[in-house]
Amino acid sequence: MPIRSMTGFARVSRSLPSGELTLSIKTVNHRGLDMHFHMPVDFDAVEPALRRVIRDRVARGHVQVQLSLRRAASAAAGATINEALLRSWLEAFQDAATRFGIDSRPDLNQALRIPGIIETAAENSADAASVEAEILAAAALAIRELDGFRLREGAVIETEIHMRAACLRELVSKMEDIRSRALPAFQQRLRDRLSEMLSGSQVDPARLAQEAAILAERSDIAEELVRLKTHADQTDALLAAEGETGKKLDFLLQEMNREANTILSKTGGLGETGLTLTNLGLAAKAEIERIREQSLNIE
Repeated sequence: MPIRSMTGFARVSRSLPSGELTLSIKTVNHRGLDMHFHMPVDFDAVEPALRRVIRDRVARGHVQVQLSLRRAASAAAGATINEALLRSWLEAFQDAATRFGIDSRPDLNQALRIPGIIETAAENSADAASVEAEILAAAALAIRELDGFRLREGAVIETEIHMRAACLRELVSKMEDIRSRALPAFQQRLRDRLSEMLSGSQVDPARLAQEAAILAERSDIAEELVRLKTHADQTDALLAAEGETGKKLDFLLQEMNREANTILSKTGGLGETGLTLTNLGLAAKAEIERIREQSLNIE
């Protein structure tokens, strides 16, 4: 299944008998599906249908829909000012100016931008249905364009994540090679620790075996390296799978980060070998963070 970015933009314009209709959709990343509509109150009735159309194609993201209709001269000729609304606005303006001692005069241009201040002759039901159908048709076209935009962005993100996962596997391979050559250092650290425990005291053999097993586990990074490489492979697999890839990647990256942190905690006190492993571990964490940054924009 192709990866889709949550970032996208599309704008569609259509010429109607009543004027020029423009609909734009802008999306950015968000944990869930968050839709916001900015359009004249005359089109409130079409919002539920627009929500359904968008929800069918967009699973996650902050979605902003802008809808406007620049009315034709013939349609604008029947426009009138809502005098009751204008009077109410003027009274509120003058009351605020008096109470706060502000020397200001109302601006008619500003008043005319108030939603609902300009009314047009009521359209008949057939015309209203026609406009609603045009809006939905424009929305369908905009969503197709948006989807194309998001797929192109997603392809770029997918390529980047595959590259980062490959770099992570290469870092793990280097750490595995160093670890195999550093086993004597791990074993020496274990012997030194056991010598401290045995010095001047009697130790129960069972307790000694238990402590030896614990110290051996805490001194070796083999399991963490295997899991980190497996997680890198799972990253590639998730990009090819269906479902909400972004959320699944988020969980997987948390696991990868924990493995990298454990590796760093185990490589201290090993001299030059430990320093090399630490640097490689830090590089692995940087690659994981770069994957996370990209994954935040995946739907």
